[in-house]
Amino acid sequence: MGLMESHELKIRAAWLYHVEGLTQAQIAERMYLTRRRVNEFLAAALEEGIVRVSFASPLAAGMELESRLQERFGLAAAIVVPTPADPQLLHQALGRGAAAYLDRLIQARRPRSIGVGWGATLKETVTHMTPASEPEIELRSMMGGLTRGSEINTFEIVRAFAQVLKAQCHYFAAPIYAESPQSREAIISQSVFERIFRQTCEVDISFLSVGDVTRQSLQVRYGLPAGTDVSDLIAVGAVGDLLGRYIDADGRPVDHPLNAQVLAPDLTDYRKIPCRIVASGGSHKYAILNATMHAGLATALVTDEESARVLLAGG
Repeated sequence: MGLMESHELKIRAAWLYHVEGLTQAQIAERMYLTRRRVNEFLAAALEEGIVRVSFASPLAAGMELESRLQERFGLAAAIVVPTPADPQLLHQALGRGAAAYLDRLIQARRPRSIGVGWGATLKETVTHMTPASEPEIELRSMMGGLTRGSEINTFEIVRAFAQVLKAQCHYFAAPIYAESPQSREAIISQSVFERIFRQTCEVDISFLSVGDVTRQSLQVRYGLPAGTDVSDLIAVGAVGDLLGRYIDADGRPVDHPLNAQVLAPDLTDYRKIPCRIVASGGSHKYAILNATMHAGLATALVTDEESARVLLAGG
């Protein structure tokens, strides 16, 4: 078969398949070719750009961004949801996307343990997850909590996850921050807390949000110890927090006493968790998301389209 003839057959096969809607078997019969040959022609037509596929769907943009995020940051997975016109609905949109991903991940991975943080996005995620019966899974809170505010109460968040999965629940009964670095050392030196810290980073999956340094941050509004001014954190380079630890634009913990007071695993131990999901989005989170992604602190990301574009543009 000559090159010209082969090229013409390739175009004809692609036309019959993509435009006229014939099956590969029908094309093979009409063109007196084997189905294997038809398959080769169709694949070549795509590869050579003879056929170009486009999707007339709002989901297509998100799927393209997911692929680019995975390639850019070496992620195992990226879930990108449409950015809602009303910023107040962003947590809900992220929660839906995260819930669908977690449902699939739990069924596929069958994890023994899941560590969770706190925040509005995690609270929304629980409400959208499919109820299941996973009595063998252990749900663990990964950091201390407060006694006020359902979004920042780690006890309520971990309990809600355990309830929806009918899983075991393990609380981290401590505040987010100790009164001083010395107080923290005194707390974690107790055998019960040493065991909790070790088990926290032995989870198969972690699911966290990240916090920023604006007044939109629940932690800035309610979680910082008395006498701690967020402007001091910003002055030493903080762009936000992960697990209550404030980090700079390169993803490194900043030099501030608060990082020596937080009752949560350090980032070195956190990196040992094989599947680390971060779910956050919105313009106030751009800087902390950029730092988290470039530092490789997450293996999977759930975010919105606008945030994804900013990340891909370099922050």
